[in-house]
Amino acid sequence: MSYFNLLGLEKEPFSTSPDPSFFFLSKEHKAALCRLQIAITLKRGLCVIMGDVGTGKTTLSRKLATVLKDEPDVLFHMILNPYFETAKQFLARVATLFHLKVRSRATALDYIEAIERYLFHQGVEEGKTVVLLVDEAQILPDFVLETLRILLNYETNEYKMLQLVLVGQMELLPRISRMENFWDRIAMKYVLNPLGVEEVREMLDFRLRQAGYTGGASLFTEDAVRRIWEHTQGYPRKLAQLCHQSLEGLVMYDRVIVDEALVDKLIAREIKPVDVAPVTTFVPPPTAVEA
Repeated sequence: MSYFNLLGLEKEPFSTSPDPSFFFLSKEHKAALCRLQIAITLKRGLCVIMGDVGTGKTTLSRKLATVLKDEPDVLFHMILNPYFETAKQFLARVATLFHLKVRSRATALDYIEAIERYLFHQGVEEGKTVVLLVDEAQILPDFVLETLRILLNYETNEYKMLQLVLVGQMELLPRISRMENFWDRIAMKYVLNPLGVEEVREMLDFRLRQAGYTGGASLFTEDAVRRIWEHTQGYPRKLAQLCHQSLEGLVMYDRVIVDEALVDKLIAREIKPVDVAPVTTFVPPPTAVEA
C-alpha cells in the first residue's frame, strides 16, 4: 500500500510531474494563463513565458494545452525537446507536427513553403487558430529563433497566422533581447515568480483535496507551512518535493500532522550538493636547455 493510501488519499498529491489536474493557479500563473489565452484568441503572434527552474512553467504549458484542446477551432501543437542541429531539422519537425506531406530530399525552403501553405489554409480558409508551443526554449539555437521569426512574418492585414508560445528559463531573456527583429515581434512577455506564504497554504490544501483528502483539518500546521515556504522560497517544484517528504514522514514516524519540528527534521537530513574542487592538470616545469 502506498503512503498516500495510509493517509486517506486516493492519489499522490505532491508529484513533481506536470499533471494539469494538480496545477494550482496562483496569482502569477492565473495572470500568465489569462494573458496567453487573450493573446492567442486575438492572434497576436508571439508570446514568451520565462521563469527560474521550478516555477511551474512546464505545468503551465500543460494547463494551456488542456484548455486549448477543448477549443474546436484551435490546432494546438507542442515541442518538448527543442534541440535541433539545423534549421531544416527543425522545419521537418514542425512539418511532422502539422501532418504535412513534403517530398523526399526536401530543402529547408520546401518545408517553409509547405508550412506557409498550411498556415494559410488552416488560418485563413478554415478560420482555425494554429498554436505552436515550445518548452525549454532557452536551448533553442539562434538559427531556430531566426527561422521562427520568418514564420511569424506570415500574416493577414488583421492577424498573425501562427501563434507561437516560447516557454523557457531566464537565460532566454538576454538572448532574445539582443535579437532586435525577434524582440520587436513579442506581443506578450511574462516572468513567473515564486509563491507567497498564503498561496503556499492554498496550494497544499488544493492538492490534498485533488488527491481525495476529505478530512476537516489540514495535514500541515501553520508553522509547518511557513517553514516550508521559508526553506523552498515558494518555488512550486521544491514545495512539492518537501511536502511529499513531509507526508512520508507522517507514515514513517507514526504522526498525524506535519508540524514545524518534522519539517526541520526533514530539512536537516537533506543531502546537499558537494562542492567539487576543479581538476587541475599537472604541468611539469620546463626542462633546462644546455647552451
